[in-house]
Amino acid sequence: MAKLNINGRVRDANVPNDTPLLWFIREQVGLTGTKYGCGVAQCGACSVHINGEVQRSCSIRVGDIKATDKIVTIEGLSATTSHPVQQAWAALDVPQCGYCQSGQIMAAAALLAKTKKPTDSDIDQAMTNICRCGTYQRIRAAVHLAAEGRSALNRASKARS
Repeated sequence: MAKLNINGRVRDANVPNDTPLLWFIREQVGLTGTKYGCGVAQCGACSVHINGEVQRSCSIRVGDIKATDKIVTIEGLSATTSHPVQQAWAALDVPQCGYCQSGQIMAAAALLAKTKKPTDSDIDQAMTNICRCGTYQRIRAAVHLAAEGRSALNRASKARS
């Protein structure tokens, strides 16, 4: 039986080794913020962080995860939605249907952890998740806003009110 560290809590993975990590997270752990989209690692709705890297959990098998790996889901990014990316998403009303947004947020958070002030090109290269509603311009604006920091987020939130 594998042991998986998800959002800082070690969990016993009493499932077959070929079980996709996505299904373990959703069905066994009960964290449903990570979404099933395409099942072939193309859309990004299932994005999580593994050791700080954004990964598509639908294509990673539970048996491929090491006991030392740290997995973070959207629920583990911030329990109070205080992460700058989550605040920027809310300040700019990024989601339309919202289905892909947890994966988009996880991809944006991973980008900003590595690149403090990304360019449009950096964002376009890193944000490969698919949004069927086409909110790409708002996604890009939210990544820039999150990169600007707390004071910009406060100004954007006040302007929205």
